[in-house]
Amino acid sequence: MKRKIVVGLLLVSSIFSFVFFGILIPAGTFKDIHPHFEGTVTKINLAETAGPEDITIDPQSGIAFISADDRRTNIQSPGSIAGAIFIMNLSDSLPGLRNVTPANTGDFHPHGISLWTNPNGKKFLFVVNHRQKNPAHVIERFEWRNDSLIHLESIEDKNLMTSPNDVVAVGERAFYVTNDHGYSEKGIGRTLEEYLQRAIAYVNYFDGESFKTVAGNIAYANGINLSSDHTQIFVAATSGRKIIIYDRDLNSGVLTPIEEIETSTGVDNIEVDAQGTLWVGCHPQLLKFVSHAADPKNHSPSQVLKIFKDTSGKYRTEEVFLNDGDYSGSSTAAVYKDKMLIGSVFEKSLLFCTLTDK
Repeated sequence: MKRKIVVGLLLVSSIFSFVFFGILIPAGTFKDIHPHFEGTVTKINLAETAGPEDITIDPQSGIAFISADDRRTNIQSPGSIAGAIFIMNLSDSLPGLRNVTPANTGDFHPHGISLWTNPNGKKFLFVVNHRQKNPAHVIERFEWRNDSLIHLESIEDKNLMTSPNDVVAVGERAFYVTNDHGYSEKGIGRTLEEYLQRAIAYVNYFDGESFKTVAGNIAYANGINLSSDHTQIFVAATSGRKIIIYDRDLNSGVLTPIEEIETSTGVDNIEVDAQGTLWVGCHPQLLKFVSHAADPKNHSPSQVLKIFKDTSGKYRTEEVFLNDGDYSGSSTAAVYKDKMLIGSVFEKSLLFCTLTDK
């Protein structure tokens, strides 16, 4: 009897230790949140939809492209509200939002986005689209021409692109796209993947003709972006709480991991500014974000990290923005000169910020 009691106590202790040290601490459950930001913040409402999940800025013009979709409404009533692409010209003295979604886009629920400018100055916007019809996931390719988006094509791969999250263009018709889960369907497998931080997500590469997997063993592959010289790829591992840096083979597209930046937070989308600095929207308390996703009454802290190389060539991380959930679920931060836009997975607004000290 004593032996059974001892075994039982050891089992309970092991489960408690695993939950405490393996799930709660890595998820930031006990992290202290001390809100701060050096600058001004203005909240700009999205009248037509919600969820400005990803933002990217054209460094030449200062035009910010914003991907938005009302995820909560569409979960309750699938496909009832179409998503949109907005722009905001940060070069304007009083920038405002404008919906530039083409009228013929149809079944459109945008997620991650990326802008590519070719040597002749033509600009192409790549958008992850989660559709109601088959195929459920595609990359929409647009050209930005004469202040308008022109839809060019929908690119798909039902076998490899099963849970796409973010995209980064590396050519007029070439891109990398993250698959944030190894399990494509909701269920116990996917739940365990998330809570056990299983590193089984991956990155696909489309070379203009076909897809192939070029990086794997990632714990929730989320945001992805390209270095200023186009030789490296940055991938956010959300539940892994780090950014993985890969060398990129320019001919084959194959990625080779070379470095990891530990962040101790749930990293989401990555933007790279004109100086090569990384700006990352983050979820410092991941379980609170899960709770916020289920119910808007539950707030989730928002965080922005600035990651840059110091004079010795080492990456340094600086927390430039943190709040306690007044603006919940920050997923992206994009910077142009002294202006910063912060977006969210679910909020019906975005934050327009002026940086006092960039």
